[in-house]
Amino acid sequence: MKKEDKGIIISQLTEVLNAYPHFYLTNIEALNAEKTSQLRRECFKKEVKLVVVKNNLLKKAMEQVEGDFSPLYGSMKGNTAVMLSQTANAPARLIQDFTKGTKGEGKPQLKAAYVQESFYIGAENLDALVNIKSKNELIADIIMLLESPAKNVISALQSSGQTIHGLLKTLEEK
Repeated sequence: MKKEDKGIIISQLTEVLNAYPHFYLTNIEALNAEKTSQLRRECFKKEVKLVVVKNNLLKKAMEQVEGDFSPLYGSMKGNTAVMLSQTANAPARLIQDFTKGTKGEGKPQLKAAYVQESFYIGAENLDALVNIKSKNELIADIIMLLESPAKNVISALQSSGQTIHGLLKTLEEK
């Protein structure tokens, strides 16, 4: 590959890394053509961008992105595919669903991830990544928590109003 071509690929990778706040480094080695196509279709459905890259080019692109990604460099060995997403847990759920029957030994296999400005190294972190809530899920939880006390107060006022009314009516009749 020519040096100019490498420069173009590095700049494209840098743009992609800047466009997505979360990315996962995975190993998809040994997937046959059918499984690879199936994985790409699933990624498209879940709005996850899948890019297979050379480790050296990815490392150089990471060096050009703002931030220190050096904890991920040790994971960039062998075949590496990058799964990029706007939603923090979408790639983790996709990996978990895709490898459901293999007890975590199937491909794609998580090497490392950069999610919500944190690093997760190793396949053992997949369950933690699946359970990370997205921004919309957190907002929904907060709204639900804020609504709960208000609903309780309204319910108490309505029931106590009926109780006071019944008490006054009883006293009036006596």
